[in-house]
Amino acid sequence: MTGDMESPRRHERSTQEGYIWGSMRRTALILGSGLLLSVAFWNSVTWHLQRFWGASGYFWQTQWEKLLSTFEGNESILFIIGTALVPGLCFWGFNGLLLVVDTTGKPNFISRYRIQLGKNEPVDPVKLRQSIPTVLFNQTMISLPMLVIFYPFFKWRGDPCCQELPTFHWFLVELALFTLVEEILFYYSHRLLHHPTLYKKIHKKHHEWTAPIGVISIYAHPIEHVVSNMLPVLVGPLAMGSHLSSITVWLSLALIITTISHCGYHLPFLPSPEFHDYHHLKFNQCYGVLGVLDHLHGTDIMFKQTKAYERHVLLLGFTPLSESIPDPPKKMESPLGPSGLFPHK
Repeated sequence: MTGDMESPRRHERSTQEGYIWGSMRRTALILGSGLLLSVAFWNSVTWHLQRFWGASGYFWQTQWEKLLSTFEGNESILFIIGTALVPGLCFWGFNGLLLVVDTTGKPNFISRYRIQLGKNEPVDPVKLRQSIPTVLFNQTMISLPMLVIFYPFFKWRGDPCCQELPTFHWFLVELALFTLVEEILFYYSHRLLHHPTLYKKIHKKHHEWTAPIGVISIYAHPIEHVVSNMLPVLVGPLAMGSHLSSITVWLSLALIITTISHCGYHLPFLPSPEFHDYHHLKFNQCYGVLGVLDHLHGTDIMFKQTKAYERHVLLLGFTPLSESIPDPPKKMESPLGPSGLFPHK
């Protein structure tokens, strides 16, 4: 009897181990292929970009030295301008354009690219008005004080306002490492927030929007904003002792990309938001940013079985993917019931 019980257990254990090893092999294949492609194109791409940087680098170095001269003795103010004001202007500039489409449905050209058809057409103005104060609170009362607190640590790690700007190649290295650190910290913190206890008390607020729009990308409980929004993007620059120019570009890019991920439109020539949009729709899939850790942990299995996964590509044309890769037609059940003989009760 014991042997009969042990056999299914061994089979289940071997199946789980096979799944884990299979996931690791697939992840290694993805990362290895990406690395080979990166190496193949590295010299060509960076040669052209370095030529541009070499031609314009002196100009930017001169402008930076003028800024340093203007804020001499007040580098902390320059740090706050670079880490809070500039990324904030990028966030609201981009979201201002999206809000016009969200609230008016115009121009129709943009509305055609909506992911969840029939949702937010137009967005509920009451719900939007209730959400904006939280977004502003997180930016002014959470993000800004955090940056002020972090400034001495950045100074200790490496002067972010030093005179010499980083080289273009070094900035690319930093950007890659920032992205990797954010992926790891965001995935695990985000997944932790989906624990039933934490979800109910903290993360549920962000998921009030099952069809998200750009501006609610930082609509979240204050604890979530600290743990899952701010720390993942600050730890990388802090660990690297990065220059303010690198930090400013990185924070601006992070805000723009998270806005795209939440915007609800799969627009041409922009990163696909299908992955995170599906997370808002289903809640228990697609926790990360890049999707690598979701693949490793199997938290994208349902997503990979959907049309949304097929649409999760860079759109290089102007035909909406919802039209070229439409959802399968919903099955219509007979009013007489499944058998066609008796109506439902």
